[in-house]
Amino acid sequence: MGDSIKVEILRPDGIVYQNDAVAAVTLPGEKGLFTVLPQHASLISSLVEGSIKIVEHAGEGEGGSEGTERVVPVKGGFVEVNKNVVSVCVK
Repeated sequence: MGDSIKVEILRPDGIVYQNDAVAAVTLPGEKGLFTVLPQHASLISSLVEGSIKIVEHAGEGEGGSEGTERVVPVKGGFVEVNKNVVSVCVK
């Protein structure tokens, strides 16, 4: 699906979050917050302490194109964005 991103957030002890129907994800980069949308350019970045904000698509039959917002606190880590997949390794 061209209008979704798959987001995976992993810690050394396991999976924190995983969803393949995400509209946007905002991450705490070293130079400030940045948002990844579908078709974002590939990148690798380090993350600082803060929160990852995930906007999930609304489920079937719900109005609007955006659904629930999830917040995952992190103490730092790294993110890779490649072909609508956002892979995050956090502390």
